[in-house]
Amino acid sequence: MKLNLKLQIIISGIGGIVLLLSAIFCITRGYTLYAIGLITMVCFYLIALMLWFWARVSDPMEHLTDVAQRIAEGSYGIQVETLTEDEVGDLTDAINEMSEKVASAEKTRTEFISRVSHELRTPLTAIEGWAETIAYDEAVQGDSLRGIQIISKEAERLTGMVSEMLEFARIQDGRFNLRIESIDIAAELEDAIFTYGELLKQAGVEVRYDQLTDDIPVIPGDPERLKQVFLNLLDNAAKHGGDGKRIDVAITAEDGSVIITIRDYGHGIPENELPHVKEKFYKGSSKGRGTGIGLSVCDEIIARHGGKLIIDNAQGGGCLVTVMLPQRSGDSHEKKN
Repeated sequence: MKLNLKLQIIISGIGGIVLLLSAIFCITRGYTLYAIGLITMVCFYLIALMLWFWARVSDPMEHLTDVAQRIAEGSYGIQVETLTEDEVGDLTDAINEMSEKVASAEKTRTEFISRVSHELRTPLTAIEGWAETIAYDEAVQGDSLRGIQIISKEAERLTGMVSEMLEFARIQDGRFNLRIESIDIAAELEDAIFTYGELLKQAGVEVRYDQLTDDIPVIPGDPERLKQVFLNLLDNAAKHGGDGKRIDVAITAEDGSVIITIRDYGHGIPENELPHVKEKFYKGSSKGRGTGIGLSVCDEIIARHGGKLIIDNAQGGGCLVTVMLPQRSGDSHEKKN
Protein backbone atom coordinates (compact mmCIF):
# COMPACT_ATOMS: atom_id res chain seq x y z
CA MET A 1 0.00 0.00 0.00
CA LYS A 2 1.28 3.44 -0.93
CA LEU A 3 2.01 5.56 2.14
CA ASN A 4 1.24 9.29 2.08
CA LEU A 5 4.20 11.15 3.55
CA LYS A 6 2.14 14.17 4.57
CA LEU A 7 -0.34 11.92 6.38
CA GLN A 8 2.50 10.18 8.23
CA ILE A 9 3.89 13.52 9.39
CA ILE A 10 0.42 14.73 10.53
CA ILE A 11 -0.24 11.52 12.49
CA SER A 12 3.22 11.70 14.08
CA GLY A 13 2.62 15.31 15.05
CA ILE A 14 -0.78 14.50 16.58
CA GLY A 15 0.84 11.67 18.58
CA GLY A 16 3.44 14.05 19.98
CA ILE A 17 0.79 16.64 20.91
CA VAL A 18 -1.31 13.98 22.70
CA LEU A 19 1.70 12.87 24.77
CA LEU A 20 2.57 16.48 25.62
CA LEU A 21 -1.02 17.33 26.64
CA SER A 22 -1.15 14.16 28.77
CA ALA A 23 2.02 15.23 30.58
CA ILE A 24 0.56 18.71 31.22
CA PHE A 25 -2.66 17.15 32.56
CA CYS A 26 -0.67 14.94 34.97
CA ILE A 27 1.31 17.96 36.21
CA THR A 28 -1.87 19.97 36.89
CA ARG A 29 -3.38 17.01 38.75
CA GLY A 30 -0.26 16.42 40.81
CA TYR A 31 0.62 13.07 39.25
CA THR A 32 4.35 13.83 39.31
CA LEU A 33 5.69 10.37 38.52
CA TYR A 34 3.27 9.96 35.61
CA ALA A 35 4.21 13.42 34.36
CA ILE A 36 7.95 12.63 34.49
CA GLY A 37 7.32 9.38 32.61
CA LEU A 38 5.25 11.10 29.93
CA ILE A 39 7.78 13.93 29.51
CA THR A 40 10.52 11.30 29.09
CA MET A 41 8.35 9.56 26.48
CA VAL A 42 7.85 12.90 24.67
CA CYS A 43 11.62 13.44 24.54
CA PHE A 44 12.27 9.97 23.15
CA TYR A 45 9.33 10.38 20.77
CA LEU A 46 10.74 13.65 19.40
CA ILE A 47 14.19 12.09 18.97
CA ALA A 48 12.65 9.13 17.14
CA LEU A 49 10.58 11.51 14.98
CA MET A 50 13.69 13.52 14.01
CA LEU A 51 15.60 10.33 13.16
CA TRP A 52 12.65 9.12 11.09
CA PHE A 53 12.44 12.47 9.25
CA TRP A 54 16.18 12.38 8.57
CA ALA A 55 16.07 8.81 7.24
CA ARG A 56 12.83 9.10 5.22
CA VAL A 57 12.92 12.70 3.99
CA SER A 58 16.09 14.71 4.58
CA ASP A 59 18.70 12.10 3.56
CA PRO A 60 16.81 10.89 0.43
CA MET A 61 16.18 14.49 -0.67
CA GLU A 62 19.86 15.33 -0.26
CA HIS A 63 20.76 12.28 -2.36
CA LEU A 64 18.21 13.18 -5.05
CA THR A 65 19.53 16.75 -5.15
CA ASP A 66 23.04 15.40 -5.72
CA VAL A 67 21.79 13.12 -8.52
CA ALA A 68 19.86 15.99 -10.16
CA GLN A 69 23.02 18.12 -10.03
CA ARG A 70 25.02 15.33 -11.69
CA ILE A 71 22.41 15.06 -14.44
CA ALA A 72 22.55 18.84 -14.94
CA GLU A 73 26.34 18.55 -15.31
CA GLY A 74 26.00 15.93 -18.06
CA SER A 75 25.77 12.52 -16.34
CA TYR A 76 22.71 11.56 -18.36
CA GLY A 77 21.10 8.17 -17.84
CA ILE A 78 22.06 7.61 -14.20
CA GLN A 79 19.36 5.94 -12.09
CA VAL A 80 18.40 6.04 -8.40
CA GLU A 81 16.91 3.07 -6.57
CA THR A 82 13.35 3.73 -5.39
CA LEU A 83 13.27 2.75 -1.71
CA THR A 84 9.90 4.10 -0.55
CA GLU A 85 6.33 4.23 -1.84
CA ASP A 86 5.54 7.83 -0.96
CA GLU A 87 6.13 11.32 -2.40
CA VAL A 88 9.90 10.84 -2.19
CA GLY A 89 9.53 7.61 -4.15
CA ASP A 90 7.40 9.43 -6.75
CA LEU A 91 10.09 12.09 -7.06
CA THR A 92 12.75 9.38 -7.47
CA ASP A 93 10.74 7.74 -10.28
CA ALA A 94 10.28 11.13 -11.98
CA ILE A 95 14.04 11.88 -11.84
CA ASN A 96 14.84 8.39 -13.21
CA GLU A 97 12.40 8.89 -16.09
CA MET A 98 13.80 12.36 -16.81
CA SER A 99 17.36 10.99 -16.79
CA GLU A 100 16.44 8.25 -19.27
CA LYS A 101 14.68 10.64 -21.64
CA VAL A 102 17.54 13.18 -21.53
CA ALA A 103 20.07 10.38 -22.17
CA SER A 104 18.00 9.13 -25.11
CA ALA A 105 17.67 12.64 -26.57
CA GLU A 106 21.42 13.26 -26.13
CA LYS A 107 22.24 9.95 -27.83
CA THR A 108 19.94 10.79 -30.74
CA ARG A 109 21.53 14.22 -31.11
CA THR A 110 25.05 12.80 -30.99
CA GLU A 111 24.25 10.13 -33.58
CA PHE A 112 22.64 12.75 -35.82
CA ILE A 113 25.66 15.05 -35.56
CA SER A 114 28.03 12.16 -36.28
CA ARG A 115 26.08 10.98 -39.35
CA VAL A 116 25.62 14.46 -40.79
CA SER A 117 29.29 15.28 -40.20
CA HIS A 118 30.44 12.12 -41.97
CA GLU A 119 28.06 12.80 -44.87
CA LEU A 120 29.31 16.39 -45.21
CA ARG A 121 33.02 15.56 -45.02
CA THR A 122 33.28 13.84 -48.45
CA PRO A 123 31.52 16.49 -50.59
CA LEU A 124 33.32 19.30 -48.73
CA THR A 125 36.67 17.66 -49.44
CA ALA A 126 35.70 17.38 -53.12
CA ILE A 127 34.56 21.02 -53.27
CA GLU A 128 37.75 22.23 -51.60
CA GLY A 129 39.94 20.11 -53.87
CA TRP A 130 38.23 21.20 -57.09
CA ALA A 131 38.24 24.85 -56.01
CA GLU A 132 42.01 24.72 -55.49
CA THR A 133 42.47 22.96 -58.85
CA ILE A 134 40.36 25.52 -60.73
CA ALA A 135 42.17 28.39 -58.99
CA TYR A 136 45.45 27.24 -60.60
CA ASP A 137 43.88 27.44 -64.08
CA GLU A 138 45.34 30.51 -65.83
CA ALA A 139 42.09 30.96 -67.73
CA VAL A 140 40.29 31.78 -64.49
CA GLN A 141 40.83 35.47 -63.78
CA GLY A 142 39.17 38.47 -62.16
CA ASP A 143 35.85 37.98 -60.40
CA SER A 144 35.78 34.28 -61.33
CA LEU A 145 39.08 33.69 -59.52
CA ARG A 146 37.87 35.69 -56.56
CA GLY A 147 34.69 33.62 -56.46
CA ILE A 148 36.68 30.37 -56.54
CA GLN A 149 38.87 31.63 -53.68
CA ILE A 150 35.75 32.43 -51.64
CA ILE A 151 34.39 28.94 -52.33
CA SER A 152 37.70 27.41 -51.22
CA LYS A 153 37.83 29.50 -48.06
CA GLU A 154 34.22 28.72 -47.09
CA ALA A 155 34.70 25.00 -47.81
CA GLU A 156 37.76 25.04 -45.56
CA ARG A 157 35.77 26.78 -42.81
CA LEU A 158 32.94 24.25 -43.09
CA THR A 159 35.46 21.39 -43.03
CA GLY A 160 36.80 22.78 -39.75
CA MET A 161 33.27 22.95 -38.33
CA VAL A 162 32.62 19.35 -39.41
CA SER A 163 35.84 18.25 -37.69
CA GLU A 164 34.72 19.99 -34.49
CA MET A 165 31.34 18.24 -34.62
CA LEU A 166 33.01 14.86 -35.15
CA GLU A 167 35.26 15.49 -32.14
CA PHE A 168 32.18 16.39 -30.13
CA ALA A 169 30.43 13.19 -31.22
CA ARG A 170 33.48 11.10 -30.24
CA ILE A 171 33.52 12.70 -26.79
CA GLN A 172 29.82 12.07 -26.29
CA ASP A 173 29.85 8.39 -27.25
CA GLY A 174 33.15 7.50 -25.57
CA ARG A 175 35.31 7.08 -28.69
CA PHE A 176 37.53 10.04 -27.83
CA ASN A 177 41.00 8.92 -26.69
CA LEU A 178 44.49 10.22 -25.98
CA ARG A 179 47.84 8.84 -27.05
CA ILE A 180 50.03 9.85 -24.14
CA GLU A 181 53.77 10.23 -24.58
CA SER A 182 56.54 12.45 -23.20
CA ILE A 183 56.47 15.73 -25.11
CA ASP A 184 58.31 19.02 -25.26
CA ILE A 185 55.29 21.20 -24.59
CA ALA A 186 57.16 24.44 -25.34
CA ALA A 187 58.10 23.11 -28.78
CA GLU A 188 54.49 22.07 -29.45
CA LEU A 189 53.28 25.55 -28.52
CA GLU A 190 55.91 27.19 -30.72
CA ASP A 191 54.90 24.93 -33.64
CA ALA A 192 51.27 25.97 -33.21
CA ILE A 193 52.25 29.65 -33.18
CA PHE A 194 54.39 29.16 -36.29
CA THR A 195 51.58 27.25 -38.03
CA TYR A 196 48.99 29.95 -37.36
CA GLY A 197 51.31 32.94 -37.19
CA GLU A 198 51.44 33.64 -40.92
CA LEU A 199 47.65 33.72 -41.21
CA LEU A 200 47.49 36.08 -38.24
CA LYS A 201 50.17 38.29 -39.76
CA GLN A 202 48.14 38.52 -42.98
CA ALA A 203 45.16 39.60 -40.87
CA GLY A 204 47.30 42.32 -39.27
CA VAL A 205 47.50 40.61 -35.87
CA GLU A 206 50.88 40.50 -34.11
CA VAL A 207 51.72 37.46 -31.96
CA ARG A 208 54.22 38.02 -29.13
CA TYR A 209 55.65 34.86 -27.57
CA ASP A 210 57.55 34.79 -24.28
CA GLN A 211 59.05 31.78 -22.49
CA LEU A 212 59.10 33.01 -18.90
CA THR A 213 61.03 30.00 -17.54
CA ASP A 214 64.35 28.93 -19.04
CA ASP A 215 63.81 25.22 -18.51
CA ILE A 216 60.31 24.02 -19.40
CA PRO A 217 60.09 20.34 -18.39
CA VAL A 218 59.01 17.49 -20.64
CA ILE A 219 55.45 16.50 -19.67
CA PRO A 220 53.11 13.60 -20.49
CA GLY A 221 50.56 14.44 -23.17
CA ASP A 222 49.04 13.83 -26.58
CA PRO A 223 50.92 16.19 -28.93
CA GLU A 224 48.23 16.23 -31.63
CA ARG A 225 45.40 16.95 -29.20
CA LEU A 226 47.33 19.68 -27.39
CA LYS A 227 48.31 21.31 -30.66
CA GLN A 228 44.62 21.22 -31.57
CA VAL A 229 43.88 23.11 -28.34
CA PHE A 230 46.57 25.74 -29.00
CA LEU A 231 45.39 26.34 -32.58
CA ASN A 232 41.77 26.65 -31.45
CA LEU A 233 42.66 29.13 -28.70
CA LEU A 234 44.79 31.20 -31.08
CA ASP A 235 41.96 31.16 -33.61
CA ASN A 236 39.48 32.35 -30.95
CA ALA A 237 41.88 35.10 -29.89
CA ALA A 238 42.14 36.25 -33.51
CA LYS A 239 38.38 36.09 -34.12
CA HIS A 240 37.17 37.77 -30.95
CA GLY A 241 40.17 39.90 -30.05
CA GLY A 242 41.51 40.74 -33.49
CA ASP A 243 40.47 44.37 -33.11
CA GLY A 244 43.36 44.79 -30.66
CA LYS A 245 45.80 43.68 -33.38
CA ARG A 246 47.90 41.81 -30.83
CA ILE A 247 48.02 38.43 -29.08
CA ASP A 248 50.39 37.67 -26.20
CA VAL A 249 51.41 34.04 -25.63
CA ALA A 250 53.55 32.97 -22.67
CA ILE A 251 54.67 29.70 -21.07
CA THR A 252 56.16 29.03 -17.65
CA ALA A 253 56.60 26.21 -15.14
CA GLU A 254 55.69 26.52 -11.47
CA ASP A 255 54.27 24.45 -8.60
CA GLY A 256 54.40 21.18 -10.52
CA SER A 257 52.51 22.54 -13.54
CA VAL A 258 53.26 24.02 -16.93
CA ILE A 259 51.17 27.17 -17.38
CA ILE A 260 50.36 28.61 -20.81
CA THR A 261 48.57 31.94 -21.22
CA ILE A 262 47.04 33.40 -24.35
CA ARG A 263 45.78 36.97 -24.15
CA ASP A 264 44.09 39.13 -26.76
CA TYR A 265 43.34 42.85 -26.63
CA GLY A 266 39.77 42.82 -27.88
CA HIS A 267 36.56 43.72 -26.08
CA GLY A 268 36.63 40.76 -23.71
CA ILE A 269 33.67 38.60 -22.70
CA PRO A 270 30.56 39.95 -20.92
CA GLU A 271 30.70 38.98 -17.24
CA ASN A 272 27.35 37.18 -17.36
CA GLU A 273 28.63 34.96 -20.21
CA LEU A 274 31.96 33.93 -18.66
CA PRO A 275 30.57 30.97 -16.65
CA HIS A 276 29.03 29.51 -19.83
CA VAL A 277 31.70 29.95 -22.53
CA LYS A 278 32.93 26.34 -22.20
CA GLU A 279 29.46 24.86 -22.46
CA LYS A 280 28.57 22.88 -25.59
CA PHE A 281 26.98 24.95 -28.39
CA TYR A 282 27.13 28.15 -26.32
CA LYS A 283 27.93 31.26 -28.37
CA GLY A 284 26.51 34.02 -26.19
CA SER A 285 26.39 37.43 -27.82
CA SER A 286 29.21 36.57 -30.23
CA LYS A 287 28.33 37.26 -33.86
CA GLY A 288 31.20 35.09 -35.11
CA ARG A 289 30.35 32.06 -37.20
CA GLY A 290 31.01 28.62 -35.81
CA THR A 291 29.52 25.67 -33.97
CA GLY A 292 30.08 26.89 -30.41
CA ILE A 293 31.72 23.60 -29.40
CA GLY A 294 35.40 24.40 -29.96
CA LEU A 295 36.05 25.50 -26.36
CA SER A 296 34.04 22.55 -25.06
CA VAL A 297 36.33 20.16 -26.94
CA CYS A 298 39.42 22.04 -25.72
CA ASP A 299 38.19 21.85 -22.13
CA GLU A 300 37.65 18.09 -22.49
CA ILE A 301 41.15 17.56 -23.91
CA ILE A 302 42.81 19.54 -21.12
CA ALA A 303 40.67 17.84 -18.44
CA ARG A 304 41.71 14.41 -19.73
CA HIS A 305 45.32 15.49 -19.36
CA GLY A 306 44.57 16.22 -15.70
CA GLY A 307 44.79 19.96 -16.30
CA LYS A 308 42.57 23.04 -16.24
CA LEU A 309 41.35 25.48 -18.87
CA ILE A 310 40.51 28.87 -17.33
CA ILE A 311 38.92 31.69 -19.31
CA ASP A 312 38.65 35.17 -17.87
CA ASN A 313 38.83 38.83 -18.80
CA ALA A 314 42.26 40.43 -18.59
CA GLN A 315 43.01 43.62 -16.70
CA GLY A 316 43.02 46.49 -19.12
CA GLY A 317 40.73 44.76 -21.61
CA GLY A 318 40.71 41.64 -23.71
CA CYS A 319 40.41 37.98 -22.83
CA LEU A 320 42.95 35.86 -20.94
CA VAL A 321 43.00 32.08 -21.41
CA THR A 322 45.11 30.00 -19.02
CA VAL A 323 46.01 26.36 -19.67
CA MET A 324 47.47 24.44 -16.72
CA LEU A 325 49.02 21.01 -17.41
CA PRO A 326 50.55 18.71 -14.76
CA GLN A 327 54.22 17.77 -15.02
CA ARG A 328 53.74 14.28 -13.56
CA SER A 329 52.37 11.40 -15.63
CA GLY A 330 50.19 10.18 -12.77
CA ASP A 331 48.03 13.32 -13.01
CA SER A 332 46.93 12.77 -16.60
CA HIS A 333 43.98 10.61 -17.54
CA GLU A 334 44.77 8.52 -20.57
CA LYS A 335 41.67 6.96 -22.10
CA LYS A 336 41.81 4.29 -24.71
CA ASN A 337 39.21 2.00 -26.21
